[in-house]
Amino acid sequence: MKKDDKEIENILLNDEQYEKFVNERNEKEFLDILENSKSLKEKEITDFKKVPKDKLFTKDATYIVINKNSKTKTYINGVQAEGFLADKNLLREKLISGLSDSFISGNMYVKFFKLKV
Repeated sequence: MKKDDKEIENILLNDEQYEKFVNERNEKEFLDILENSKSLKEKEITDFKKVPKDKLFTKDATYIVINKNSKTKTYINGVQAEGFLADKNLLREKLISGLSDSFISGNMYVKFFKLKV
């Protein structure tokens, strides 16, 4: 038997060493997975035409709201933007069909900004 084979055999026969070996290996794999997950970035879609229509009014969608009176700008999610539509089905259909990426609700101008995928 080779020297490496004998070392492996000794490790396998000794439960404590084997457990330590397995734990170190699992920890290394876990740290590798964590490192890889940090490098993954969320993808953002800013082109309104490329946004899946079923994602327009979700928490992952972001809209810009500009108040005409106070000239302030805020960001809201898709669920909140849907609330601005209230019972305006025609505007909703324009957004879903891709004809428009914005609408006016009272003194608020609401425009699609981005979608996190």
